[in-house]
Amino acid sequence: MADANEAAGGLVARTLTLELARVTERAAVAAARLRGQGREKEADQAAVDAMRRELNLLPVDGTVVIGEGERDEAPMLYIGERLGTGSGPKVDIAVDPLEGTTLCAKDMPGAIAVMAMAESGTLLAAPDVYMQKIAIGPGYPSGLVDLDASPADNIAALARAKGVDPSQITAIVLDRPRHTALVAAVRATGAGIRLISDGDIAGIIFTTSPEETGVDIYLGIGAAPEGVIAAGALRCIGGQMQGRLILDSHDKRERAARMGVSNPDRKYELADLARGDVIVAATGVTDGALLKGVRFKPGGIETETVVYRSATGTVRRILATHCGPRFEA
Repeated sequence: MADANEAAGGLVARTLTLELARVTERAAVAAARLRGQGREKEADQAAVDAMRRELNLLPVDGTVVIGEGERDEAPMLYIGERLGTGSGPKVDIAVDPLEGTTLCAKDMPGAIAVMAMAESGTLLAAPDVYMQKIAIGPGYPSGLVDLDASPADNIAALARAKGVDPSQITAIVLDRPRHTALVAAVRATGAGIRLISDGDIAGIIFTTSPEETGVDIYLGIGAAPEGVIAAGALRCIGGQMQGRLILDSHDKRERAARMGVSNPDRKYELADLARGDVIVAATGVTDGALLKGVRFKPGGIETETVVYRSATGTVRRILATHCGPRFEA
């Protein structure tokens, strides 16, 4: 039975939740076969190919609005690509078949296969550029932190809301040279920093459960595709996020304009990045704080997947063993 949201033209039956899990499971397994081999491009391509195959089996009329390229000839899942059987509802698709290609190539923690799906026209369509981001978890007053405020002001506001000293706040930041000044500004407040080499989708999700992850706030610049997918997850599990596309060249501004971005300096709120009925699925490739990695065992292949859905506020964790031929090399 469809729920009220779906009956009003929402995102199709709730069985699609499990179907998206199958998509990321297959992408994760394909990438995991190359784990630790130092072959970033090959692992990414394997995940892309597996994700594309599975998405094309779904009863949807899907369009990639967030992908890994913008040209029709791109080997990756490119922006504008049509996926699905074409016989179902129109949906937006955002993909990151292998978030953390370097993590997978080096068999380091935190590589995942992840995607989001939502009703058509509800995910931000943006070029594959960088995005400035800030995110915190649920339970705080609206507008507590702001992308345009200083790191000191944001840390102080969050500390006051939690009733703690700034030294008890931890920010998660991508370990990049571009963040040198940001890291110094955060540490000047007394707050701690967890630097991550890759994986800012998981980094943003970590802010939703600081009692488990030890992470209170995400700050910095990462890829726009990951920003939209992370926003989809926050729409399902709660939290606040703002983002701004970094369109620092004429070419990038033109590309964004072609995709409907009329104000290149716009600050996007969470609902601007992802709204409506959103489903996000992620499967671990390597072991990490968010998910266990793929396990290849004599009796089958084991995966761990998390699926979020905004319409129901549901978080499902799926531990699966795969023995069928579709998972054979």
